[in-house]
Amino acid sequence: MCGILAVLGCSDDSQAKRVRVLELSRRLKHRGPDWSGLYQHRDSYLAHQRLAIVDPASGDQPLFNEDKSVAVTVNGEIYNHEELRKKLVNHKFRTGSDCDVIAHLYEEYGEDFVDMLDGIFSFVLLDTRDNSFIVARDAIGVTSLYIGWGLDGSVWISSEMKGLNDDCEHFETFPPGHLYTSKSRGFRRWYNPPWFSESIPSVPYDPLVLRRAFENAVIKRLMTDVPFGVLLSGGLDSSLVASITARYLAGTKAAKQWGSQLHSFCVGLEGSPDLKAAKEVADYLGTVHHEFHLTVQDGIDAIEDVIYHIETYDVTTIRASTPMFLMSRKIKSLGVKMVISGEGSDEIFGGYLYFHKAPNKEELHRETCHKIKALHQYDCLRANKATSAWGLEARVPFLDIEFINVAMSIDPESKMIKKDQGRIEKWILRKAFDDEERPYLPKHILYRQKEQFSDGVGYSWIDGLKAHAAKNVTDKMMLNASYIFPHNTPTTKEAYYYRMIFERFFPQNSARLTVPGGASVACSTAKAVEWDVVWKNNLDPSGRAALGVHLSAYDAEAPLISNVPSKVIDSIPRMVEVPGVAIHT
Repeated sequence: MCGILAVLGCSDDSQAKRVRVLELSRRLKHRGPDWSGLYQHRDSYLAHQRLAIVDPASGDQPLFNEDKSVAVTVNGEIYNHEELRKKLVNHKFRTGSDCDVIAHLYEEYGEDFVDMLDGIFSFVLLDTRDNSFIVARDAIGVTSLYIGWGLDGSVWISSEMKGLNDDCEHFETFPPGHLYTSKSRGFRRWYNPPWFSESIPSVPYDPLVLRRAFENAVIKRLMTDVPFGVLLSGGLDSSLVASITARYLAGTKAAKQWGSQLHSFCVGLEGSPDLKAAKEVADYLGTVHHEFHLTVQDGIDAIEDVIYHIETYDVTTIRASTPMFLMSRKIKSLGVKMVISGEGSDEIFGGYLYFHKAPNKEELHRETCHKIKALHQYDCLRANKATSAWGLEARVPFLDIEFINVAMSIDPESKMIKKDQGRIEKWILRKAFDDEERPYLPKHILYRQKEQFSDGVGYSWIDGLKAHAAKNVTDKMMLNASYIFPHNTPTTKEAYYYRMIFERFFPQNSARLTVPGGASVACSTAKAVEWDVVWKNNLDPSGRAALGVHLSAYDAEAPLISNVPSKVIDSIPRMVEVPGVAIHT
């Protein structure tokens, strides 16, 4: 992932302003250590920190059209760029970069070209002919992006909050699937798939159609000119990604350049059973497997750096980001610049344990829609920033827009969990890859029960974090929590500790408002809490709070949180699953 920073329409075009833009752009240097670029036209600046994945030799940014009247700075990957180039026969390209098509598409189609892009992206495009600009973010929000407004009338765009929080009067998360134009001075949603309306689909489940759609999603992400690998935790999602990658790698351009031997990566506490599971899958697939070990103290020592890079105070996101952050550093040290990961499957297929209590297919479908729409605040934010902190790019095939369209058009009756019929969570995905003649995975891996990150993380990890927080947060501090932090008030010392660190880095009110909250059970939305009356007394993100589902569920007679005022429920975090991370004890 690259880092983009743009200051548009400011009242100052002095050398001092240029120096300030360069200074802020360097805050994003970790995202793109391969090249730094800055373009200025009158009172607008486009800065770029490049992580070179496609065409490393000539794809430096900003990029331009033929006469350089259109300039663009991009973070992301355009997977269908070769097909798009064929539609632009009258255009001459300066580079082989996949992002080079954007300026030329704009010339041909205006701002309506955005929905022609198949990939993950955030970009700022400046048309110097009338000094207008457009900003866009990919459909699901895999790439991170923020927008801010200055007192002088300027508009600021940055891949991370730290690029603009000190200079904008107000800033916020740029909404996924939207574009912002200088002409309208507002947002417009360009991503309008059928599932977005949450109407109930009726297409019959066809396992071969689903299988092929996901294989295509993985294959298109093998577009790379640099060494890469897969994150492998031994769970269903990351194992499927690894299996498909290993199966189709040999026929790709990447294999011709770097060889067809796939590398896989996993991190965990010493003795973790999931490390064993990941090794088993790696041996089955024949990957070159890299197993990294960490300690609880390693994680505690990294917390401040994690919060600075991830830019959140959400408890479970921080817990999940920490091992991924440490693993990314190890992976980058091996010379790898891109990894393929398994985020998004649970949201699409209803894989979290609380989906066992979905009352009907209508409720299940609407919940999956809500979860996908919120991914940019949780799993996408973590995966993007934890890897980008070390100049590593994460690609997520489950969030391929064509695959999502296929998966979300299936009659949700097929996604319902029915124990009496042997249908566990994500059954339709498992069944799609249950090939007797040419197995993708061993059966016990393919049908392995879902386990959320917090429940697999191990007591030594969580207890270590809690004990560390307890040393830094007193009981007296907790008594005043609602006055110190009236928005998303922390209800635990761990949450308070993370919040203190976050506010030190990002003290603005706009910053704290970028972090979501809301009641949750086992990673559910607030709406799904209503599926079981007992859950209302067990508002906890852990899968163990899904009473009657998890084998080690919490005691219903001794709820974790009770009588909590509604104004504090906003602070209760949600769970995520982390591909490549296995830190059970």
